[in-house]
Amino acid sequence: MSLNYSVVCRKDKITMKNQVTPFLRFCVNRKLKYVSLQFSIDVEYWDFKEQRLRDDCPNRSHYQLLIDTKLEEYRKKILKLEALEIEVTFDTLFPQQKKRNICTITQYFDIIINKLKELGKLKSASKYYFTLSSLNKFKSMDIEFSEIDLKFLKDYEFYLRKEGQASNSIATKFSCFKAAYNKALEEGIFTNEDSPFKKYKVGRLWTQTRKRAIHKEDVQKLKGFDLSTLTKYPTPYLEFARDIFMFSYLTAGINFKDIATLRYCDLDNGRIYYSRHKTQKNMNTILLPDAMTILNKYMKKDAGAEDYIFPVLDRNIHITEQQQADRVQKVLKQVNRKLKVISKALNLKINLTTYVARHTFATVLKRSGVDIGIISESLGHSDLKTTQIYLDSFENTQIDAAMQNLL
Repeated sequence: MSLNYSVVCRKDKITMKNQVTPFLRFCVNRKLKYVSLQFSIDVEYWDFKEQRLRDDCPNRSHYQLLIDTKLEEYRKKILKLEALEIEVTFDTLFPQQKKRNICTITQYFDIIINKLKELGKLKSASKYYFTLSSLNKFKSMDIEFSEIDLKFLKDYEFYLRKEGQASNSIATKFSCFKAAYNKALEEGIFTNEDSPFKKYKVGRLWTQTRKRAIHKEDVQKLKGFDLSTLTKYPTPYLEFARDIFMFSYLTAGINFKDIATLRYCDLDNGRIYYSRHKTQKNMNTILLPDAMTILNKYMKKDAGAEDYIFPVLDRNIHITEQQQADRVQKVLKQVNRKLKVISKALNLKINLTTYVARHTFATVLKRSGVDIGIISESLGHSDLKTTQIYLDSFENTQIDAAMQNLL
């Protein structure tokens, strides 16, 4: 194989301005390839016979340096290939850069949403869906991530606030957007050395919500309350709502979806074993007598090991992830509505929900002096910071007592 290369200007490439651009011409096995030297000169300053700059060319030394530099660059490339015993061809001398897949923000969000649905993470998929919908209402997302800058982020926040959205709702959308942006950047969908999210701090958007927990005495009032005083007619949903709240409270704050999917085979030797839907972490907790009493109320003698215990899901009807999610959400709304009715009857300062049961479990343990690390483990949290969200900060009574020591 023979390779030759030289500097040439082609007469067939003379421009309308009567200028030419020098090229490096490579010849391998009678095949030619031209590489532009990225500058142009007037035709009169190029010697086509000798294929070189004329001596009277303005800035000749500058142009000659550009030519010599490019010649040296390729000379070194050829020497390196020869040293590595790699055949010098157009493919090895001019390796094709991997083409970047053009992917719009809308397309990438759709990929994320579909993956989350496949994994059964429908709640997360929903967050990304509504974030994309919001972004498209602001501006069309048929653009690349590389077009997002600090001004875009600030303008989007202003748009959301003008829409009257709460700070935590805005924070959720920006968290999804930032996660998608960083993931696309990591996967090489686009390149950007200066991410706008370095200057735009998403964390500042979050506002601390009021801790939602009731006292142990309120739990006891709830347990002993006569529900028949609330209505003239039997209302099984009121009793079911209280049972769900109490069961969650008594079983380390198990959340509603995990209660709904609790099966007979998950019971063993006075404990329940399950995998948290939110984190996929394996959990187990003791069944206290009151919790067992609630379970016995709903357990059926002819049930199979894979059947669900509580009357929320039916494995012969609610088969797909979407069917289960829709059913769980529907029943959860009914349960929380009934808990709200009970809250008013008990004159509680906050409305009971299934999540208040989880918060209350953690807070009652803390008030009893249980170490936060143990509480964190029982809730299935991966770090103590998450657990702190569930716990009251120093209670006013503690602060009041501490202030007595100021003087």
